[in-house]
Amino acid sequence: MAQFGFENDIHSILKLDMPITNAPMARWQRKASSSNTSAGLSPGKPANVSLSSSRTPSKTPGKNKKQTPSKMGADRFIPVRNSKQMDVASFLLSKENEPADANTSAGSSESQKAWSMSLNGYNIEDAKILHLGGKPLNAPEGYQNNLKVLYSQGTTPASVKKTRYIPSTPDRILDAPELRNDFYLDLLDWSSRNVLAVALHNSVYLWDATQGDITLLMKLEREEDYICSLSWTKEGNYLAIGTSDCKVQLWDVDNQKRLRTMASHTARVGSLSWNDHILSSGSRSGHIHHHDVRVADHHIFTLAGHSQEVCGLKWSPDGRYLASGGNDNLVFVWPSVQNSGPQQSVHSWSEHQGAVKALAWCPWQPNILASGGGTSDRHIRIWNVNSGSCISSLDTQSQISSLVFAPNYKELVSAHGYAHNNVVIWKYPALTKVAELNGHEDRVLSLSLSPDCSTVVTVAGDETIRLWKSFEIDPIKKKAKERLVKSTSSVIHQSIR
Repeated sequence: MAQFGFENDIHSILKLDMPITNAPMARWQRKASSSNTSAGLSPGKPANVSLSSSRTPSKTPGKNKKQTPSKMGADRFIPVRNSKQMDVASFLLSKENEPADANTSAGSSESQKAWSMSLNGYNIEDAKILHLGGKPLNAPEGYQNNLKVLYSQGTTPASVKKTRYIPSTPDRILDAPELRNDFYLDLLDWSSRNVLAVALHNSVYLWDATQGDITLLMKLEREEDYICSLSWTKEGNYLAIGTSDCKVQLWDVDNQKRLRTMASHTARVGSLSWNDHILSSGSRSGHIHHHDVRVADHHIFTLAGHSQEVCGLKWSPDGRYLASGGNDNLVFVWPSVQNSGPQQSVHSWSEHQGAVKALAWCPWQPNILASGGGTSDRHIRIWNVNSGSCISSLDTQSQISSLVFAPNYKELVSAHGYAHNNVVIWKYPALTKVAELNGHEDRVLSLSLSPDCSTVVTVAGDETIRLWKSFEIDPIKKKAKERLVKSTSSVIHQSIR
């Protein structure tokens, strides 16, 4: 009986290993079936995924945070390429670094394309990872795009011209104690020999810009008298000085000797201008006198047009015209000196609404004159002397005390009083602002240009003289210009001999 009991136990154990038909599906079976179904739906992957690969994950979940998004409109696109295309692309990348074969003909590209289509089934150029299809198309005629241009078919220039650097601070500051703060006076002039003449009350000082030496040239005898105007000759060896006691003095700078004193005016002489051997002087009486400094009877002609003080006086570079500006807001243009008959003005302009002290002739266009008005006008006006018309006008919003053309960059420089007390550089003829030179604490009374036209000097009511290196030219152009000047001077010396 015991034997039969043992056999029954063996049969019962064997029945437990048999499959249970009505029981639920095992977990590993559910997992295998779900992985098989998802693998079959994934693009580019085979459907027969092994159970071992589906059971064991390749990477630990949670450690790989950067996952490719599977939804539409994702943040990046990964192109699907087979291994053959990737090999071809790798070959093309390495081939691009090799030097080009000069013997390769133009028709070889077509033959390569044909061979590629026959061997690979596609063009080998299309297998590049990054490929630009060609040049952008031109816009249709009449199309206007107000958006920013992102690209252009035009070739990029090899070198772009850089704008020059204009220092915002002066290169040098000189003290000018006892400088007379009078808008109508002209107390500064720079000679062709690089010597700066400055009038301080009743004395005239010379500053050698090359050596840095300062010399007291002259001083008036009476303390109550003062210097009103200064003007160098073209050669830079003689200096004319207008005084408050109605006289004009002529000084030999090399010997520091007064050559003569010319008395013809009835009021202070506030403006001077040279034209060869003719010295023109304007006074507070409104009269302009021509002096021939070669003869004893120096006063040869009087121009009567202004009703108030003549505060601006400039001869044109070619010596054909004399421009005058006065406190009566008028601008006159006079012809060259004539020895006989009454002299009438060529032009008379009354557009300015303030005193006209600032006058400047254009050195590269002798028929162009620039004028600037005082506090109640504030306008720069450009005149064509041939036609008598005003070419352009600009409101500077500030009193204009002086003007000068800078030929190195074809610009116009203006000195200002109330309310800006600064110096402004304008592009000519557009009259667009290039730079502002600030630093003076009072109105700028006058300015002058250095012989090489690279530096402008200003004098102001704050009793300072400031030198601004605003027009330095390229070294190559500078050498060419110096060579031209030397050749011209040698010809002049030969003619004098």
